[in-house]
Amino acid sequence: MFNVTKKSMQWGEETLTLETGKVARQADGSVIATLGETSVMANVTFAKTQKPGQDFFPLTVHYGEKYYAAGKIPGGFFKREARPTEKETLTSRLIDRPIRPLFVPGFKNEVLLICTVLSHDLVNDPDMVAMIAASAALTISGAPFMGPIGACRVGFEGGDYILNPEIDDMHNLRNNPDQRLDLVVAGTKDAVMMVESEAYELSEAEMLGAVKFAHEQIQPVIDLIVDLAEDCAKEPFDYQAPDYADLSKAVAKAGEKDMRKAFKITDKQERTAAVSAARDVIKAALSDDQLADINLGSAMKGLEAGILRGDVVKTGKRIDGRDTTTVRPIVSETGLLPRTHGSALFTRGETQGLVVTTLGTGDDEQMIDALQGMYKSNFMLHYNFPPYSVGEVGRFGFTGRREIGHGKLAWRALQAVLPAATDFPYTVRVVSEITESNGSSSMASVCGGSLSMMDAGVPLKAPVAGVAMGLIMEDSGDYAILTDILGDEDHLGDMDFKVAGTENGITSLQMDIKIAGITPEIMDKALAQAKDARLHILGEMSKALSETSDFSVHAPRIETMQVPTDKIREVIGSGGKVIREIVEVSGAKVDINDEGIIKIASPNGEAIKKAYDMIHAIVAEPEEGVIYKGTVVKIVDFGAFVNFFGKRDGLVHVSQIENRRLNHPSDVLKEGQEVWVKLLGFDDRGKVRLAMKMVDQETGKEVSENKDEA
Repeated sequence: MFNVTKKSMQWGEETLTLETGKVARQADGSVIATLGETSVMANVTFAKTQKPGQDFFPLTVHYGEKYYAAGKIPGGFFKREARPTEKETLTSRLIDRPIRPLFVPGFKNEVLLICTVLSHDLVNDPDMVAMIAASAALTISGAPFMGPIGACRVGFEGGDYILNPEIDDMHNLRNNPDQRLDLVVAGTKDAVMMVESEAYELSEAEMLGAVKFAHEQIQPVIDLIVDLAEDCAKEPFDYQAPDYADLSKAVAKAGEKDMRKAFKITDKQERTAAVSAARDVIKAALSDDQLADINLGSAMKGLEAGILRGDVVKTGKRIDGRDTTTVRPIVSETGLLPRTHGSALFTRGETQGLVVTTLGTGDDEQMIDALQGMYKSNFMLHYNFPPYSVGEVGRFGFTGRREIGHGKLAWRALQAVLPAATDFPYTVRVVSEITESNGSSSMASVCGGSLSMMDAGVPLKAPVAGVAMGLIMEDSGDYAILTDILGDEDHLGDMDFKVAGTENGITSLQMDIKIAGITPEIMDKALAQAKDARLHILGEMSKALSETSDFSVHAPRIETMQVPTDKIREVIGSGGKVIREIVEVSGAKVDINDEGIIKIASPNGEAIKKAYDMIHAIVAEPEEGVIYKGTVVKIVDFGAFVNFFGKRDGLVHVSQIENRRLNHPSDVLKEGQEVWVKLLGFDDRGKVRLAMKMVDQETGKEVSENKDEA
């Protein structure tokens, strides 16, 4: 009934297996990839005809994690998987980016790729397994896909690169000082297609070495997919790339002169209007049949790309007048908004981000319900890209995949320089509002986010800056690497290469390639050029703010104290009674975790001190020889019981009340009276022994018996 094909290999510490032919047999391509005990099913279907009027490539990638894969039931009321999580959205983008450029040029049939996590061993991250499964499913589907690709994750510990480190080693890299890198690389047999990373100030050489290491490690994976395809791949889809050479000639004849004039305009808005006018001139010169041709859009883009790309490679001069290495003018400002905790406006050319930082307490941490379990995050970065930022009218609604991806890239760049939670016990939320955009708004978010957090008083280890690099490569092999790319250079170029970091090293790297990969030599040159640009941008940022500012008066103050774990119950009280009383009496927010770390937060310093003193009275132990102020709570024949330390009582024996013989303690004491007592020690049964006679009851100072007798 089943025609199963199965291939396996040893890959690092685990066995990688690819299997097809048993499940989802009606899909064009279906592969279940298993690494260790993590399994992901990838299913590919593609339309056999192109939709009328379709002028773009409609590739859709969905990555979904099923909670049953880890033996869990989803939270929430409906108890089923709902909208995609951030991890699912980011992984969908991660899979899309390296495979999209590898479809045959001109192919515009709809393609749907669905990756489903079936089993998760909590050791091997399913995102890499999904990328391999997706590559294998596309390779055997018959679709015009020029793969396969391989993918892997690389760590960096003790100077050594590590293939596919375990999830626990990579989760929350900031709290794992031994690991300095979380790098994902995807590529073909000959070249790298995609890079995504977060790092702890790695040098350019260390980062390039990690990329080369990853490319070497994916070679056997590519060979395994090829081996699978040789046994079970479907017949290649009969696709003929459209020939629109005549249309391209007609487009160039009608409008090349006007288009060249348009691309010489340096102002973005004026250039955009001139390019639009040139398109109208071209359309007016074409016949009805040519206007109806679905390849008209491709012909137009080809003309624009040829003009922009050819001029840059030949002359080294770009459409805004810069050379290939110059960064656009930068203006940085901080402290713009009076009521926010921290704010910055970062402007680079026609790209601008208004970035705001808010400081919160432990109650504000983000709860994340993942397959590997529930955990908290105390650093969030949210990126917003409204239509007005590019002068357009468009839909304004829910956060899109692009916004989630750009926000995560900026998050990765900044998380490496955050202080440890034990040193800075705040929850930090950074929001980047992109108010203008003409290239690299995610890197503007990095620069603005760094300034904004410094303005809020966050003690960053070092300022961070980011820059986007581009590449234009001609068929002849000539190429140009562009620093600080514009939107048109991103759209019509061959590479989007974003590098962020401090003066000491790289904290994040993201690379997307629109051609069939680039060589290590080009990447090495791009990294060196990006370093020069990053150092220049850091210098410009320092003109606005060179060191961390004082706290805003509107930000909460947080004081941290550690209590023994066996005292946690006493601080919380039955049903939370004690901790609620502390909050009500002091006016401060109090948060305690399972390790006994207590965070006390309030804009009012007196409220923090009041809560601190109340907690200290509960958990602290009285010290022998120390004088305390107490209250007489009970008088008996042999002495008086005094409440002197929180709820702790002790006995003042009748002989220790005064330096004279008393008939009865009530001769000098009464219940409710405040007295000064000295802790003499503890008897064999642990009971407290107190004394009054060696303490001046007016001042609370200790006096000697000899002085008193004199």
